[in-house]
Formats: sequence, C-alpha cells, structure tokens
Amino acid sequence: MKVAVLLSGGLDSTTALHWAKNRHEVACAIAFDYGSNHGKRELACARHQAESLGVPYREIDLTVLKPHLASALLSGADAIPTGDYAEENLKQTVVPFRNGIFLAIAAGVAESAGAEGLVIAAHAGDHDLYPDCRAEFMDAMGAAIRLGTYAQLQVLAPFIHASKGEIAAQGARLGVDYAHTYSCYRGGEKHCGQCATCRERKEAFAAAGIPDPTIYES
Repeated sequence: MKVAVLLSGGLDSTTALHWAKNRHEVACAIAFDYGSNHGKRELACARHQAESLGVPYREIDLTVLKPHLASALLSGADAIPTGDYAEENLKQTVVPFRNGIFLAIAAGVAESAGAEGLVIAAHAGDHDLYPDCRAEFMDAMGAAIRLGTYAQLQVLAPFIHASKGEIAAQGARLGVDYAHTYSCYRGGEKHCGQCATCRERKEAFAAAGIPDPTIYES
C-alpha cells in the first residue's frame, strides 16, 4: 500500500515512519508547524528522519491557528508543568482537536500524493488524557476520511494498543536513531528531564530495555 505518514519528529511518529517504510511504499511524510514551544526542534528532527529514509518531506504552516487555540504547549516554556504524566499536569498541554485538525489536512495531502493510507502514531499511553488519541476517535475519523476521499483512504494506527515502551522496543528492532528525535514540551536546546513528556520518554526507554540517547538538563 502507498501511504503518507504524519511525522512530528518525536519518538512515536518517527517509529511509525520506520514502521511504514518497512511495510509500505511511503509517498510522503507530513509535518505541521502549529507554533508549539518545541516545534522548531521537533520539526528539525522530523525533516532529518524523513531525509535519512529518502522520504519526501512536506511541512505545513499552521501557525495562523496559534492565537485561536488554548494550550500551555502554545504559551511558552514557563507554562509547561513539571511532574508525572498525569491528568492534572497533561490536560494543560492538550491542543484542542489537534489530531482531528492534522488528520483532516493530511487526508487531502495524502490523496493528492496518490496515497491509499494515512499512518498516525497514536498509542495506548495517551488514551486516558487525550480524547483525539483514543481508538474510538481514530475509528470515527478513519470512517469520515474513507467516506470523504475518492481514494477511500485508510487511517492506519499501528500503535493504538501499544505502550510507549513497546513502541521504543519496536523502533530499536527497526534501527531507529532516537538521538535525532525530540519530545520535551518546554522546547529547550536539551530535554529538560522534568516535564511529563521527558519523564514518559525516560520510562519508555527503560521499559524497552534499550539505551536512552537523550541529553537531559536534569
């Protein structure tokens, strides 16, 4: 199948890109600049990963939406809470309907690129906190995209029932260079090591039993 891949430059989507490259023909990787704190560093990793696999890279500017979306992820590093990956911390970082927005735009790009499928790296670890990462949302959005495209595009979510540790383990088997991925919601030169996404990243590598190549401030 010819597919397009939503690629942020983080651990999950980079693994999804390698997963897709291993199983399908990848028409393009689609990244979005929506003005997030960590966007510049994350997108640099996305471009690097796509180019390293010889995959056409398409970066779409959505910064026009930033003033209209309420989220700590769009409000500067100081707005990002530290602490565990728990609802009281992470709810502040939710970007409303982010995956819905991304999937809707990516569907048009994917169909225009001749793709038959659209790959997204939503995973089980995000189900409780992010409504647009849950299996039922992916099923519903997938049905809408299939009905709304001549190509009857399929939404593929290969990690929808996987933990982040399981994703990291699969990525290691696929040879993913995790040193060129970025997760920290504060967006600094180094991962802060204290925000929930940094903590989750550390835990994923530990659960997978593989070395963590990330340089943390603490």
